[in-house]
Amino acid sequence: MAMLDPILTGPWHYMSTWFLNDDVTPFNTAHGKTFWEYHGHEPNLNNFFNEAMASDARLVTQVLINEFKGVFEGLKSLVDVGGGTGTLAKAIAKSFPDLDCTVFDLPHVVAGLQGTHNLKYVGGDMFDEIPPTDAILLKWILHDWSDEECVKILKRCKEAIKGRGGKLIIIDMMIENHKRDDDFPETQLFFDMLMMVLLTGKERNEKEWAKLFSDAGFSYHKISPVLGLRSIIEVYP
Repeated sequence: MAMLDPILTGPWHYMSTWFLNDDVTPFNTAHGKTFWEYHGHEPNLNNFFNEAMASDARLVTQVLINEFKGVFEGLKSLVDVGGGTGTLAKAIAKSFPDLDCTVFDLPHVVAGLQGTHNLKYVGGDMFDEIPPTDAILLKWILHDWSDEECVKILKRCKEAIKGRGGKLIIIDMMIENHKRDDDFPETQLFFDMLMMVLLTGKERNEKEWAKLFSDAGFSYHKISPVLGLRSIIEVYP
């Protein structure tokens, strides 16, 4: 429903205009401001975007917790950066009652949301500072941003990860360099175009992901396919 809303379909009709101007995205050309500026001041976009992200989180939550439980074992604290209204973090906190979970998002996103004994909400900007923690979770975050912006986010993540055994957990798309029957090349291409139309980001292959991690100062990463186009990428300082 979110993807078919006129706020998000309209910018596709401004592609030719955008090619000839200096706006950062077709969304900016269509609406006169960036997606995130519009998101912060337009309740309709804020609400349906948050609901869309919550719906996506519900889709992956059970697979993540049931089949990839080991990703979270041994951790004492976790910050879900850009975690929205906390759908995924709530499920993780419930499954791991000894894990202190924090949902970290923009103040207008988390305003008024209530936590539990091991879940809290914190407002802030991931480009400025991220709360210290054992592990950071980024679900569908980095594909929204350019390489330069991703490196800034990743550096803030690295600064926030404390202690030995700390890591970054990324749930995002991994574009394949070669075609296989299960690679969904058309869907990968559409997602890549969607990022270009609405935001400054793109979808990335393994080599492009590895370069981001290296540029941000991380030393090692491990990739595990999780559901369809998604992969879990564990990144270590």
